[in-house]
Parts: sequence; C-alpha cells; structure tokens
Amino acid sequence: MYDMVLKGGKVVDGTGNPWFVADVGLRDGKIASVGRLPVGAGAVELDVAGAVVAPGFVDAHSHTDFILPLPDHAQILEPLLAQGITTVVNGNCGLSPAPVAPERLELLKGYTAFFQGGELAWDWRTMREYLDGLERQGIALNALQLASHGAIRIAVMGFDSAEPTEAQLVEMQNLVGECMREGAFGLSAGLIYAPGMYASTDELIALTKPLIPYGGVFTCHVRGSSETGLDSTREIIAVARASGIAVEHSHIEEFGEPYWPQIDEVIRLHDAARAEGLDVTFDVIPYTTANTTLTACFPPYAFEGGLDAFIQRLRDPKQRERLRFDVENLASEWPTWRPGTWPHNLVRATGWGNIRLLWAGSEKNSRNIGLSMAEIAEKTGKTPFDAVADMLVEENAAVLALYVGVSGDLEHDEGLRKFLKHPNGAINTDAILTGRGMPHPAAYGAFPGCSDTTSATPVCCRWRRRCAR
Repeated sequence: MYDMVLKGGKVVDGTGNPWFVADVGLRDGKIASVGRLPVGAGAVELDVAGAVVAPGFVDAHSHTDFILPLPDHAQILEPLLAQGITTVVNGNCGLSPAPVAPERLELLKGYTAFFQGGELAWDWRTMREYLDGLERQGIALNALQLASHGAIRIAVMGFDSAEPTEAQLVEMQNLVGECMREGAFGLSAGLIYAPGMYASTDELIALTKPLIPYGGVFTCHVRGSSETGLDSTREIIAVARASGIAVEHSHIEEFGEPYWPQIDEVIRLHDAARAEGLDVTFDVIPYTTANTTLTACFPPYAFEGGLDAFIQRLRDPKQRERLRFDVENLASEWPTWRPGTWPHNLVRATGWGNIRLLWAGSEKNSRNIGLSMAEIAEKTGKTPFDAVADMLVEENAAVLALYVGVSGDLEHDEGLRKFLKHPNGAINTDAILTGRGMPHPAAYGAFPGCSDTTSATPVCCRWRRRCAR
C-alpha cells in the first residue's frame, strides 16, 4: 500500500526523455513506484490526468545562502518551494558567506548586507564550518554551495583594486582549493561588483586552476552586457579554454535596448565554443528584469577601501560631482579592469526611469518601494543621481533595485525568448528573497508551479508578466 498515488499524469522525469503517462506511488515521503498501479493501491489517490508530474526543480542560480542559516528561512523561502524548487545553487555572482578572514569580517558583512534577511551569527570562518552549521540546523531545501571570488579576494586583499602580488594570488588559490575540499561545487565570480571588477582575465584563469582536480564549475556574472557584452562573453570562453573546466555564463542577457541586437552574436559565440569542445553553458532569468544592489550603478573607483569609503565619497561634494558625471556619461571600455574604466554602466544602458526600488531598510525610503529612481527624484525634488546618492547614504548602501531592460522590456521579450529556447540554457530565479521589501517576480513565477494561485492579482502579474495561467 502506498501513502499516495498520483494517477495518470504526464511524467517528465528530468532525464531528457519524452514525457510518458504513468501513475506515481509515494511511500514514506519518497517515490516508491512509477508505472501502472491498480485502483486502491494508495491510501490517498489523486487523479492528475492532463497535469505534469515532475521531480523538484533546480534553481541553477540562487542567492539563499545568507538566508539558510536563519531559523525562519523556510518561511522566507516559501515562494521557491511553492513553485516547485527543491534544490538551489548558491554562492553566485562572487558573493558567498565563506571563507571569512576575521580581520575583514566587517567588510564582507557590509558587502553582502542587501542579501541578508536577519541577524546572522557569523560563527563560521571556513566553508566547512558554514556547511556544517547548515547540516546541524537542518534546511528546507537541498543546497549546492559555490565558493566565491568576491569573498576570497576580500579575505586576502580587502577592497584593494591593485593586481594581486604573487603571494596574494597563491593565497587566493589556496582558499579556492580549501573550499573545494570542504564541500564547494565550484567557484563563482561577479565582475560588475567590487572587488570582482578589479580582477584581470589572468587572475580568473589562475583561480580556476584549483577546480580542475575536483571537476568544479566556474560560474560568472560577466563584466557587462551592454558595450562590453561580446568581449565579456569571449572572456569566459577564454577561461574555459585555458583551464579546461566547465564554465557557466550566469543569467545571460543583453541589457538595454541598444544592445538587444547583440543577442544573436552572443548565442553564436556560445555555439562556437561548444563546437570547439568547450563545456560552456548558461542560465537565464525568464523575465526582462533583474534584481541587484543599487550600488551596481557606480564605477570601480567608488568602492576603493570598501563601502564605508564609498559612503564618504558620496558625502563629499567634489567626489559626488565626479561620480555624477561618470555615472551619467562614462561608457564602458575593454579591458574593464584598467584604472579609469568600468565594466558596465547600467544607467547609460537603461536610464533612471527603468531602475526601481525593491527594498530599503528605513521607513522613510520604504515608502518609495516600487517607484523608479526618476519617480523618486520627482517626488523628492532632486535630480535622479542625488536622490539615489542620498538614499544610499541614508541606508549605508544597503538598497536593492529592479533593473528593467534585460534582453527586452515590459512590452517586448523576443530577445529573451531566444535565450529561453536554447538547448544549452537552464532556467534560474536569481531572486533575492529576504522577507523584506518587494522581491523580483522570479521568486514566485520562474518555474511552472506558480506559487500564488489564490490572489486575484498574483505577484508575478503585478509586474505585468505574460502568464499562460
């Protein structure tokens, strides 16, 4: 006798085989049988004819690793579970909770503040200690953890933009190897964020070498997807060629309407890399929007010395004026890690009107959640840049924003569809769920099991997502 039998569903088993009609018997919380089962074989029987029965989905690019240590993480991450996600890949974009150098802990805490949904104990230093803590506590999802270039570079160099010395490079390589031995599945980089943006291609290649003995993967939020979009794609392919490892192009995109025509060439570069025998793949958000920190709008020199130094620059009238000019005028150039250049000018690519507030900690700024930076500026009687700069000062840089223009906009998604239908792509959420503010719609609707079926206006529909439901 089975505890439950799902009768007559279209079984999609995740192997790549075509779907087939079958009954699924469940016992003790596990799949016990797939096939034709007699009527009455289950204590509970559900007729699911016409529906799809599938294993839990894997979110190939997630950011739950700063939420999982919290006692209420299951409640915060319920939208992922409700849409059928049972496994998350964490540590993406060069952002992870470990390893930690005690003397630079405050730098790491400030750097990742926009990911945090509660007070973390930070009672770990190594990857093993972090993962062991999750194991002891128990977590609501299966989690695969990546080591991150950002955390490792902070541990060794802080927010120094200089090229690492030979000794520093060896120390970073040793930390990558240590993380792999202790349970990491690979290494991630976030090359539009400090300190990742300071690294050269040679540094990336060197830090992927320790992955080779473990068969680890390198995932990369590339340097840019507007002016430098094609060069950024060529760079990660060069890393795959040099190291011989699997490389994942994180949340592939072309950002800003002038750059949507590059989508076909980006796909061609990926196809050529595969034809060459390189293990290069990508994941993609099924939306034309993305979420990340509002500080991503600023150039590399703004973060020299860390976020406290960044806030001081915004407070200084002369430095603020320099930042204003660069944010509103400076184009990205290759290579982006040279002094005076930067990876990705998000404001030039899409405009302040397409950057919306998702979360800010204070009550004052929380009133503006959902508004664009242009609308907040009009409401406060400031220029968009000053409205943004003042908010970042008030919130100590911990502000989350939604960026519209990712391979399309709220009315056009033809470019996005090209990525979605490609056989070498995987769906991801990239949603930053903290239990605060307004999350990215992918937190609710990236996978078929849309989590909000009771509301007359589901969360995803509030963001004008075209939905077949």
